Amino acid sequence: MSATVGREVLQIADAVAREKGIDCEEVIKAMEEAIQKIGRTKYGLENDIRAFIDRKTGDVNLGLYHEIVEEITNVATQISLEDALKKDPSAEVGGFVVAELPPVQFGRIAAQSARQVISQRVRGAERDRQYMEFKDRIGDTTSGIIRRNEYGNYVVDIGKCEALLRRDECIPRENFRPGDKILVYIMDVRPEPRGPQVFLSRTHPYFMAQLFRQEVPEIASGLIEIISVARDPGSRAKIAVLAKDPTIDPVGSCVGMRGSRVQAVVNELQGEKVDIIVWSEDLGTFVVNALAPAEISKVIIDEEEGKVEVVVPTDQLSLAIGRRGQNVRLASGLVKMDISIVTEEEEEKKRSSLFKERAENFISALDVDNVIGHLLVAEGFTSIEEVAEADLEEIASIEGFDADVAKELRSRAIHAVKEKIKKVDQDCAALGVSEDLMAFKELPAEHRLMLAKKGVKTLDDLADLAGDELLEILSGARMSLDEANALIMKAREHWFEEDQK
Repeated sequence: MSATVGREVLQIADAVAREKGIDCEEVIKAMEEAIQKIGRTKYGLENDIRAFIDRKTGDVNLGLYHEIVEEITNVATQISLEDALKKDPSAEVGGFVVAELPPVQFGRIAAQSARQVISQRVRGAERDRQYMEFKDRIGDTTSGIIRRNEYGNYVVDIGKCEALLRRDECIPRENFRPGDKILVYIMDVRPEPRGPQVFLSRTHPYFMAQLFRQEVPEIASGLIEIISVARDPGSRAKIAVLAKDPTIDPVGSCVGMRGSRVQAVVNELQGEKVDIIVWSEDLGTFVVNALAPAEISKVIIDEEEGKVEVVVPTDQLSLAIGRRGQNVRLASGLVKMDISIVTEEEEEKKRSSLFKERAENFISALDVDNVIGHLLVAEGFTSIEEVAEADLEEIASIEGFDADVAKELRSRAIHAVKEKIKKVDQDCAALGVSEDLMAFKELPAEHRLMLAKKGVKTLDDLADLAGDELLEILSGARMSLDEANALIMKAREHWFEEDQK
């Protein structure tokens, strides 16, 4: 091939690469694949024919390859070591003997086939480039132009590809026409056979966070951090912020002079009202801030269950809950915990009822009088098991108790717990619980009975459960999803031991 033709090959490859925005190497590989296909068509599809384009000169080399083997199984693509040594004294098994072939002539059909191969390879490289580019932009905002409406969903031109903005990802009551310029949030990117599919959103909570990042320089520079966001799209939103510098007012910075910064965000969100809240490391304080403007009397946090109970005066109940539960729902999203609102009267009734229930449990199980039962509850004991496991000094320190009373109470508690477990074991046996599940020490007796009543009667039955299924059966038990999964994995250990034998 002449030097002029070689340069033209490289120039074409470079031009296509720049036009499509892909690596020139990908275009050259596509050309090699096309020439290779034509070579196989001419010299036989059964042959191993390979094309190589010199990256410096553009020269095209076409070769017939035979793999050097000890025993030939395919005469078209293999050659014996004995015959290979006749052609190349340095030949060895695993290598190749290459016979150079004359350049192929591109006829009309061959040229069309070559264009098709190159076009497919270039399109594939272009799709890969687009996917990698947009995959790294998940979580960013970008501007786009509405191209068309397809079954209520919008196809948006965001520069190098078209993306999809579904109807349910639009703010309620907003409508667009072809040609409208909009701001969108890149929510997800998925590889598809026809190219990457980019999904957009205007309702995603962090779309609003990105808008604040654009409008508030202190957020963009990192002086103010957005901790969490909760939205009811088109209606109301809450955003929790934290100032890294104590001299900066995070709320004032986000609001801006005469509300200019927050108003710019509100206008983009079609009038959505935004509450800007100061984040606090103290969860109770953060909950109080999140439920503003309602006045809070008390916050009771159950971190194990991931729940918060908020007590408010009766006249603040409707304000704390909000219209259609909006205020408490957004506050729960902001805090990332379930928040329930009760009045002071309801909380008092609930506490009195729980106090009475626990006291009666102690009176019945320990065979004691009302005074001792109420004293145990008042000191924070909630169950017979806690009394059985408590130190004698702790029980004796209760006003009116001494060492003898403490010893007797703990003895009765231990006996009551043993009787309780014995009764549970009897009930489990009556339900047909297997010996391996009865011997599974990680599972408390009462939990074993709850499982048996739901048909989980063997260790294999327990091992077959998913974590959320176990929590559903043990509803009311103080167990997290991580703890449930760990318990199930423990129940599966005998499976792995059997596999290793």
